Amino acid sequence: MPVGGESHENYTFHIEHSTLRAEEGKARVIRNTQQDAVPGSVVDTYDRPLKSLRLSVTDRCNLRCSYCMPEQDYVWLPREDVLTLEDMATLTGYFTDLGVDRVRLTGGEPLLRRGLSGLIRLLRQNPLIKDIALTTNGILLADYAEELYEAGLHRITVSLDTLKPERFHQLTRRDEFARVIEGIQSVVRTGFTGLKLDTVAIRGFNDDELVDLIEFGKQVQAEVRFIEYMDVGGANEWSQEKVLSRAAMLTILAVRYGPIEPLPERGAAPAQRFVLSDGTTFGIIPSTTTPFCATCDRSRVTADGMWYRCLYATTGTDLRKSLRAGASDDEMRSLIRAGWEDRRDRGAEERKALERDGLRVGGLIGIEKLREDPHLEMHARGG
Repeated sequence: MPVGGESHENYTFHIEHSTLRAEEGKARVIRNTQQDAVPGSVVDTYDRPLKSLRLSVTDRCNLRCSYCMPEQDYVWLPREDVLTLEDMATLTGYFTDLGVDRVRLTGGEPLLRRGLSGLIRLLRQNPLIKDIALTTNGILLADYAEELYEAGLHRITVSLDTLKPERFHQLTRRDEFARVIEGIQSVVRTGFTGLKLDTVAIRGFNDDELVDLIEFGKQVQAEVRFIEYMDVGGANEWSQEKVLSRAAMLTILAVRYGPIEPLPERGAAPAQRFVLSDGTTFGIIPSTTTPFCATCDRSRVTADGMWYRCLYATTGTDLRKSLRAGASDDEMRSLIRAGWEDRRDRGAEERKALERDGLRVGGLIGIEKLREDPHLEMHARGG
């Protein structure tokens, strides 16, 4: 019996494969109320709870951003290794049994995954999930915004690093700027609220556009979040000289807007939020200069079911193998519980310490190693 004598209902989701029909995007979800399941949230070795799950639905992308996928050719995951939508919903159910209440769908580019709205419908049937968000590059957003809204998606974040078409092409090696802007504009028209625009701020590339991006955010009813350039992956030619720090960003913005006030922190949220004198809010994610490891409650499941407990991790747990081998619900929950309770990751802080000691050279993972191991390649570039 759980503490306090209260009963606990377990919401592991079992989806019959034959019921997820492509034409209907529906699935029959069976609610499991096993009383022997271990209730409640788990914590790691630093008492950080398991609360937020980033679910990569595909390893593929239709852009080639230099800080994320700088190579032209990649070794994609074999189709048979990629989780089905049913697998993804089932795995998410195990995570919510152990405390996860926020799910972010990422990639690659998640809108390339067929049937994505069907997965969102499945997740919406899990009463333990409070928030389902999507991170996208926006190219296909105008085509799918209404479908995503009707499926029950809560929020959308669009990656937008520049408002200059020529810079967009330089960064992404694709001529899709107009479609991204169209996608962003479609979000509000469809009825979504809480739109966010994520900008990787790179010194010498887009540091002259911070004000323009804030103003664009006002036009499309979006909150802009500036992200310090991070050295995840090995192919992105990261260097400390390219990092535009939080302090530098605030200095640039203060020249235009005057005094900028910080807003109260929101739990484990990585973005530090600020407000301008006219009430406009924006965020900065200073993960390079000011890591948020101490409160990090996030982990990632890749499109082929590898579970990583840190963005900087180079090893993970193969959940797909256990799931497809027929592990029971209790065995899957125990596997995840044990992995999180053993978690000691403080990757960003460790990278910061290397910098302080003069030992931080180049990217996190060498390009040759990334080419050899699609798991690491996908994990390192995931949204």
